[in-house]
Amino acid sequence: MKTNTLGVVVATACLVLIAQPAFAQAGPVQEMTTHSTGETKSGRFRIGLTAGTLGIGPEIGYRANRTIGVRANATFLSFSHSVKSNNVRYDGKANLKSGGVMLDLHPFGGGFFLSAGARINGNAGRLRATPQSTTPIGAIAYTPAQIGTISGRAEVKNVAPQLTLGYGGGLHRGLSVNVEAGALFQGAVRVRDYSSNGTLANDPRFIAELEKERLNTQRKVDDYKVYPILQIGLKYRF
Repeated sequence: MKTNTLGVVVATACLVLIAQPAFAQAGPVQEMTTHSTGETKSGRFRIGLTAGTLGIGPEIGYRANRTIGVRANATFLSFSHSVKSNNVRYDGKANLKSGGVMLDLHPFGGGFFLSAGARINGNAGRLRATPQSTTPIGAIAYTPAQIGTISGRAEVKNVAPQLTLGYGGGLHRGLSVNVEAGALFQGAVRVRDYSSNGTLANDPRFIAELEKERLNTQRKVDDYKVYPILQIGLKYRF
């Protein structure tokens, strides 16, 4: 599933590049030339760095003409976040790592763009909780020794579409600061593999209550189906 979807996205990007001469006839990038030196100042290619809610990483792009462009990037970030469920406080660690290909539409021929694409989504997280007092797990209260440390993991679907809008700078060569905002439609966060290392770790009744606790946590994160995107980039166009 992951490989096939990535192939479709990459193939789409390749078709855009192959069709570039045809696009150019409809709306070529207008090159600007200085009268004194004759130097062309517009650029089709760009490289740079993007940073924001998706993480930090490199980005490359190609502007086929004034209205069509294509980009690819990879982003990485780790951070900690706490979640409270049924009186249990979980210390979470999120590891963001994803890569995507986006098709940009510049409806006015300038820097403003609408973008659609897909990301290979390796985002995942770990949950850990070590209660320090008698705590309800499921429907029954247990002591810290009986519970020990609860561990679990969280993940999202492997491929997710994204939609953004933003401003990518003009067509001039040189440095530009870019910004885009939108959403990654990652689907529901799946909480899995709950276990503990307390004295009741292998007790069937405790395991059943621990599963109820997992379901409680799952309901807490069910609303996080859309992940916000806000990225700022420093790019060089040439």
